[in-house]
Amino acid sequence: MTGVPASAAGGSPGAKGATGAPGASGAPGDAKPARGGKLGAAAVNQASLWNIANILTMIRLVLVPGFVALMLADGGYDPAMRAWAWAAFAVAMITDIFDGHLARTYNLVTDFGKIADPIADKAIMGAALICLSALGDLPWWVTFVILGRELGVTLLRFIVIRYGVIPASRGGKLKTLAQGTAVGMYILALTGALATLRFWVMAVAVILTVVTGLDYVRQAIVLRRRGIAERRAAAAEAER
Repeated sequence: MTGVPASAAGGSPGAKGATGAPGASGAPGDAKPARGGKLGAAAVNQASLWNIANILTMIRLVLVPGFVALMLADGGYDPAMRAWAWAAFAVAMITDIFDGHLARTYNLVTDFGKIADPIADKAIMGAALICLSALGDLPWWVTFVILGRELGVTLLRFIVIRYGVIPASRGGKLKTLAQGTAVGMYILALTGALATLRFWVMAVAVILTVVTGLDYVRQAIVLRRRGIAERRAAAAEAER
């Protein structure tokens, strides 16, 4: 203790109560935070959860069971229900575009968003693909290729995260656009030329899915090798 009143040192009476409590050692490193400090930080973190980016992500998560119910209503072949299912899928895809942009632009990135956003993306796309294959509209191998690629890339990112982050590529964005367009066309009860067109759009989506997946593998290998080389160089420098 310095013996100087908190008010004379520029502090508030509350600060004096925090530092002048019996048993305080007086050393800067031993000063205990005020009891309300953690509660205040928790309140700020809780408030930051309810930002527009996270709300859009939550909407996308809530849309998943509703989308599945609409897809499978009346055996899955009611054109009206399929149109409503397409509307839910379209809203989910649109919110996927805007929530990430808003989070980065207005500094609304939170731990919840980092975890929930990719889950919401995979959930709506996975639900659509599985429903389409279960109804016989889309071959199961297409669903396995797309979902296998998405899960594989996610796992790959976690494996190499210690060496760095694999950035989203332009090819990956094109892949997402192609997948969303193709799946949306399959959700609608299309016939004739449009039904033929959606086949080719899906073919493009599958090709982009495979090509960009292989590119992510290449980037992961390069990133890992570079990280290992940098660590070895740093260790060698430290031994000198």
